[in-house]
Amino acid sequence: MAALEKITVAPALTFDALVAGEPGAPLALLLHGFAESMHCWRAQVEALSAAGYRVVAPSQRGYSPGARPDPNDAASYRIERLMDDAMAIVDAAGYGGQRFHLAGHDWGGSISWALADRFPDRLASLTVLSRPHPNAFNRALLATDVDQAQRSRHHTAFLEPDAADVVLADDARWLRERLAANGVPAAAIAQHIDVLGNKAAMEAALAWYRARGAIRSPLGPIRVPTLYIWGDADDTVGRIAAEGTVDFVAAPYSFEVLPGVGHFAADQAPDRVNQLLLQHLAAYPV
Repeated sequence: MAALEKITVAPALTFDALVAGEPGAPLALLLHGFAESMHCWRAQVEALSAAGYRVVAPSQRGYSPGARPDPNDAASYRIERLMDDAMAIVDAAGYGGQRFHLAGHDWGGSISWALADRFPDRLASLTVLSRPHPNAFNRALLATDVDQAQRSRHHTAFLEPDAADVVLADDARWLRERLAANGVPAAAIAQHIDVLGNKAAMEAALAWYRARGAIRSPLGPIRVPTLYIWGDADDTVGRIAAEGTVDFVAAPYSFEVLPGVGHFAADQAPDRVNQLLLQHLAAYPV
């Protein structure tokens, strides 16, 4: 059974996290995206810990009240800081210098791709949900893929100064409707809103976009065994970017398409995601 724990990595950086499994067992770190929280991984935390893994799923910088720098300080929300957080959480969990499994969804996927690029020797496996390799995403945007540009228009909208007010207006109607339209169960929506449905948390979550801007930095080829899971009803990632990810992975690679599944696969199709994750991690032990 997962427990809610506090993980402190530095002064003013204490993360809420779902934690399960025996200490010392192979570690799986699970990184959520926007607009969710650590709770998106609740089914995976249970399944992986039952299979013998130590699982840590934090609510990340800005989402955790104890790890929320001033959102007006863009430098505090750059992807390098988010990467630093992930590695510091691994250290604080007792796995400093050790190899571990990494999974990320959406923004958590962006962080995971970057960590795999920087620390390939630390990762036994990489799993990414929805978010294609940044190079594949940039290629789709810069080519004639009008579809991908349309799917990604919210990235620019999130840079506007009133974005948090827009997203939270009318009892977070935009957020609730988006999650529901992607098949996220009502109970899960309530958990995410409990974390993110307030002005302070939303401003901090949107600071990730403002710190990065609209363009992702390119990365080198990924040299970690990679599982990429994409739902073909994902309203933010089109087929060209998803299918193009293979061109940027120089390691064993599996591309799994989930028919009829939207952007939030871990919430919408937890049993299938669990099955794929368990198979992938077992194939590449620490």
